[in-house]
Amino acid sequence: MPSRPVRPPSRRFHLPLLGTGTGVLIVLLALVLAPLGGTPAARTDAPVDLAAKSTNPPTPGAFTGYGFDQCETQSQAKMDAWLAHSPFRAVGVYISGASRFCKTQKNLTPTWVSTQLAQGWQILAITLGPQSSCVGRFPRYGAAIDPTIVNDPTNAYAAARAQGSAEADSAVAAATALGIVPGSTLWYDLEGWSLSKANAGCTEPALAFLSAWTARVRQLGYVSGVYSSAGSGIKILENARVQGRADVVLPDRIWIARWDNVANTSTSYIAEDGWRPSSRVKQYQGGHNETWGGVTINIDRNWLELGEVVGYGCGGVKTSLKSYKKVAPRKAKPRQVRALKCLLQQKGMYPGKMSGKYNKNLRAGIHAWQGQAGQKVKDAWTKKNWASLLGG
Repeated sequence: MPSRPVRPPSRRFHLPLLGTGTGVLIVLLALVLAPLGGTPAARTDAPVDLAAKSTNPPTPGAFTGYGFDQCETQSQAKMDAWLAHSPFRAVGVYISGASRFCKTQKNLTPTWVSTQLAQGWQILAITLGPQSSCVGRFPRYGAAIDPTIVNDPTNAYAAARAQGSAEADSAVAAATALGIVPGSTLWYDLEGWSLSKANAGCTEPALAFLSAWTARVRQLGYVSGVYSSAGSGIKILENARVQGRADVVLPDRIWIARWDNVANTSTSYIAEDGWRPSSRVKQYQGGHNETWGGVTINIDRNWLELGEVVGYGCGGVKTSLKSYKKVAPRKAKPRQVRALKCLLQQKGMYPGKMSGKYNKNLRAGIHAWQGQAGQKVKDAWTKKNWASLLGG
C-alpha cells in the first residue's frame, strides 16, 4: 500500500455472523477499558474517544464498486472532494497493528468514521500486525515492538495461534473505540512472500495465525477478512480450502492483491468457486497518484464485490455500473436513468416503467429518497445521492 516500502509488483492481499448479545458487549467494553495482556507497550492503536457511535452501520455493507486504500487516513476536506468527483465509494484505513508504516493516523477519529459512513462511504478497517518471517522486511521497528509470526510447531503452532488471537483482540478494541461496530469486517493485512521451497516453513505458522485471528474476530461479533498477495497468503488459504483442511479456519472474506489492472475479483491463483458469491475484494493496481476534484492522493485501486451483489433487477435492468453519473432532467444517459429507476423502485419510491427517460415519477422518487436521507431535495441526482442509495 502507498507510502510504505513497496511489495513485489506481481501481487499483494459467506458470512456466518455470531450473535452480539450481552456477553460480547461485556467483552468489547473490557477490551476498550483495560490494557490487553501481552500487547507490546509501544503499540499505537486508534485513540479511545467517547464520541464513538455504537449506532453506526456495519461496514462495509453490501457493496459492488470501486475503492481505494492509502497509508494515511485523509482529511475530511479531501474525502469530501473525492466523494463529489471520484468513482470511489469505499476506503481502506489502518486502524491498528504495531507493524503499520503509518501509525499516527491523526485524522482517524470516531467523528471521521461516523461522518464517512453517514455520507455513504464504505470503510475497510485494516490491521497490520505480526508478519511472516519469510517476508524479509519485518520486524519493521524491532522484535520487541513488532515481532514476526512465531514459526515454532509445538502444540500445533500454539504460539502463532496465540499471536493471531491477541491481534484480533487488539483490532476489536481499536474498532470499538472508533465506532466500527460488530458485524463489520476487520481485515488482517498479511504482506506477501515467496512460496519457494526455502520458505516452506512459513506456510503453517501463517495459517495457524490467520485461523486464530478469524476464530477470535468471529467470537467477538465481527466478520473476518484477510488481505494478502494472490500468490502467497491468499494462495495458502485457497489451498487449505480446496484440501478441506479441518485444522484451518478460513476467513469470511478475502482481499486479493493482484496488480493486473483489471477491475474484477478474479485471479488465476484461486478457483472461481472460492469465497463466492460476494465475499471478495481485489486490489488490482498498486501505489500511484490520482487527482479528483483538485485533490491528489497516492492510492491503491480496488474493486469490491461484497454482500449481496448489486447486479440486475426490475426485469433485467443493469444496476451494477462501472460509474454512477449525475442524472438531471435535461442531462441524463438512459442507462443511468434506468438503473436509478430500478434501485428506487426496490426501495418503494418509483412506481413507473423502466424507460431511459427522466419523468415526473422519477422526479418524485428522487425527492422522496433525498428527503429520507436528509439530503438537499432537488431535481438533479448527484454522486452523493448515488452513494447514499447504493450504501443504504
